[in-house]
Amino acid sequence: MRLKDKVALITGGGQGIGRLTALTFAREGAMVAVADINMSAAQAVATEIERADGHAKPIFLDVSRSESVDAAIQAIINWTGGIDIVVNNAGITRDSRMQKMTEDQFDAVINVNLRGVWLCAKACVPSMISRGGGAIINAASVVGLHGNFGQTNYVAAKAGVIGMTKTWARELGPNGIRVNAVAPGFTATEMLATVPDKVLESVRERTPLRRLGKPEDIANAYLFLASDESSFITGVTLSVDGGLLF
Repeated sequence: MRLKDKVALITGGGQGIGRLTALTFAREGAMVAVADINMSAAQAVATEIERADGHAKPIFLDVSRSESVDAAIQAIINWTGGIDIVVNNAGITRDSRMQKMTEDQFDAVINVNLRGVWLCAKACVPSMISRGGGAIINAASVVGLHGNFGQTNYVAAKAGVIGMTKTWARELGPNGIRVNAVAPGFTATEMLATVPDKVLESVRERTPLRRLGKPEDIANAYLFLASDESSFITGVTLSVDGGLLF
């Protein structure tokens, strides 16, 4: 029960890594706000948690819109009284070569994967300060560290998340708020459904552990950074990538 009596917001909590994170945090004692733009998916995860005697609430959240973020945070505060942990997990891809990428593709990814992280963290900080501290965990990516073919928008967003994480760790540390990021490698979720098998096989061959990541690998990293076990860790980007060699 490493998160007993803590209130955690998981963005993109309706599927993939977000779903596993919500289930993991609830199992460790947290009250979990399962936030997603897909309310049916968020409801399904919240119901799964409640059936296992956990505590969860589905929350509609479009991280790219400040009014949606503010409404979601207020709904969580009305439910629990405050927020202790936010996992900025929501993300999208719109891949294309740089020369062929449209402005809409670029803007969509930046708005969700970068601006959305800032909006959600900003909205949660006042509650964390009032409760004496908290933990912000941001979803970065191994490609934010190394770059990746066809992902100018995604790489730019994830590199930006890593920079924001370091900045916020400095700004919010005196308030008892720790800010860290997790940089997953290629992880077996819905997001990889359109990636050709030959590309995934190449990734496996370049990964010393010779497999793709599993959602629970990332969820467990989030759990560590949310718990008191990492109480003296802030400003860090933790790579969870099986040793992927670019």
